Amino acid sequence: MEKREEAKELVEEEEQVVNPWEVSAKDGGKIDYDKLIDKFGCQRLDESLIQRVQRLTNRPAHVFLRRRVFFAHRDFNDILDAYEKGQKFYLYTGRGPSSEALHLGHLIPFMFTKYLQDAFKVPLVIQLTDDEKCMWKNLSVEESQRLARENAKDIIACGFDVSKTFIFSDFDYVGGAFYKNMVKVAKCVTYNKVVGIFGFTGEDHIGKVSFPPVQAVPSFPSSFPHLFSGNDNIRCLIPCAIDQDPYFRMTRDVAPRIGYHKPALIESSFFPALQGENGKMSASDPNSAIYVTDSAKEIKNKINRYAFSGGQDSIELHRKYGADLEVDIPFKYLGFFLDDDAELERIREEYGSGRMLTGEVKKRLTEVLTDLVERHRRARALVTDEMVDAFMAVRPLPNMFN
Repeated sequence: MEKREEAKELVEEEEQVVNPWEVSAKDGGKIDYDKLIDKFGCQRLDESLIQRVQRLTNRPAHVFLRRRVFFAHRDFNDILDAYEKGQKFYLYTGRGPSSEALHLGHLIPFMFTKYLQDAFKVPLVIQLTDDEKCMWKNLSVEESQRLARENAKDIIACGFDVSKTFIFSDFDYVGGAFYKNMVKVAKCVTYNKVVGIFGFTGEDHIGKVSFPPVQAVPSFPSSFPHLFSGNDNIRCLIPCAIDQDPYFRMTRDVAPRIGYHKPALIESSFFPALQGENGKMSASDPNSAIYVTDSAKEIKNKINRYAFSGGQDSIELHRKYGADLEVDIPFKYLGFFLDDDAELERIREEYGSGRMLTGEVKKRLTEVLTDLVERHRRARALVTDEMVDAFMAVRPLPNMFN
């Protein structure tokens, strides 16, 4: 049975490949999220769950929830059930530090996790997988560790609460209870299973094959005895992009066998490249992304030159037919980062009907992203090495549920 399921996964992946290291659709097309939900076996996030979040937290749903940027989940309803009964949970997310600076796609899970931490008043662990990037990107150990600290500054700049947040790098933290859980997970996953889930081949070194338990075990509270000692039943919620789902399908399969709750997930779609919605941004192509280090001039230039437009070829045709909002990247970016629902709806109507031109939409997007990046840059400039040390110190968080 297991082998048949693995073969089915590999056949389906020929049409579109979505895993932690590669995102691509057949013939460079769009990712089909409905197929992805069916294949991965997660659920769509529906309006009733969003309304429930608003009721339980007594605050408006985040724009990423309202607009279904986070569109799928696993057992999010169980987390809300537990929360409603007064039971605690914690958040877990992460970052693979492979580049000096983050692009806007990298910020999305952290912006949303910040909202969840504030709304539910819960602790958060953030894993920096410097070991993973050392193995996959052929970086030296030292360079991976340096990038982890640089990326930690960008993460801290998102506004996380140091009294509720523990950031750790694998090279520094793995050992003790964390390593014991890794071994427990590793004993439960066959080589055939890990090949079926992740697509490893005979050319991959054994470091890659052995890595998945490292990303799995932050889902278990006993991996953090300084935080959750004696509280092994606390649940975990993981906000992440859907390309990380394979790790946690494996984790959820193993968890009950070693005495833990299955982690719950809330999963986002990919932030499209400037050139079009054919997957996610690529750090290897600087013109495919807006970076948090880009100047106002660079942001304006990238949007004007590279952001794929759904507008028509001439003003006359555009006035007649309007823009194709399904492919228009400036409008899609506004859907992520323009908070005002009424203004976004007005742009949808005006631009879609042809009354608003591409240049006007790109101008508004430039304003929105310049403001976002500038605010992030100011916040990051205030993050010192001592602050990074404070977030990464292995310490109890006595006020993490207050």
